[in-house]
Amino acid sequence: MQIIHTISELRAWRKTAGTVAFVPTMGNLHAGHMALIREARQRADQVVVSIFVNRLQFGQGEDFDRYPRTLEADAKLIEAECANAIVFAPDERELYPHVIQQYKVEPPAIQDELCGAFRPGHFRGVATVVTKLFNCVQPDVACFGKKDYQQLFVIQSMVEELNMPIDIIPVDTGRAEDGLALSSRNGYLSAAERAEAPRLYYHLARMKKAILGGERDYAKLAAEVVADLRIRGWSEIDYVETRNAKTLKPATHTDHDLVILIAARLGRTRLIDNLEVAC
Repeated sequence: MQIIHTISELRAWRKTAGTVAFVPTMGNLHAGHMALIREARQRADQVVVSIFVNRLQFGQGEDFDRYPRTLEADAKLIEAECANAIVFAPDERELYPHVIQQYKVEPPAIQDELCGAFRPGHFRGVATVVTKLFNCVQPDVACFGKKDYQQLFVIQSMVEELNMPIDIIPVDTGRAEDGLALSSRNGYLSAAERAEAPRLYYHLARMKKAILGGERDYAKLAAEVVADLRIRGWSEIDYVETRNAKTLKPATHTDHDLVILIAARLGRTRLIDNLEVAC
């Protein structure tokens, strides 16, 4: 395994690398990231994993400063999973040489819905940094987890509309044994909060069962979830929505490919999850 910190060194390596599969991350890696790396190994000659905490996708008052930076531990995990991987770990000045990024990638209206309604500018920051990383790595394939379903949708749409020659590979959400979606932010949870956190997946599974049983009153199902989470002490419930899985438009009674999306705050930690439904 090799750690590269500069774009020039990465581009020199890329000239003789063959096909490349790319896994962009912000570090603090867990088993879900390892699943992305395993998928990437099957898709190309070489694997590049980036580790970069992107300031642009954090809003005012969010956890940019306290987000864990664990490069040494991350590198060991990556090496154990893929011994010949390249780790691209640039500092901020390397990726943002002018400090302030004047040119940004502007996603369409979906950026202001779901998570975007509560995190203004987040998906602009995601689209911009992913575009920059794509330009640095020049991958043939890139793997993204379905846990960040809206992010995956934005990236897929961006690659298609901007004619980027990259195959985007969705990878199923990694989960703990109790159903909690794996996330670097799970480390913020107290023991009591960690025991409560799988409630999100419980409700997703319950909603999926109801929809497969013929229920189409999505607002009613969502209201039941919100009421239960509030009773159980969740501090904020940002949204519980059922959407068309292919367009992310609000689901209609005639849609057959659906995704249920949820975001809520437990203590100080904001958790998101989703579950696809084919009916």
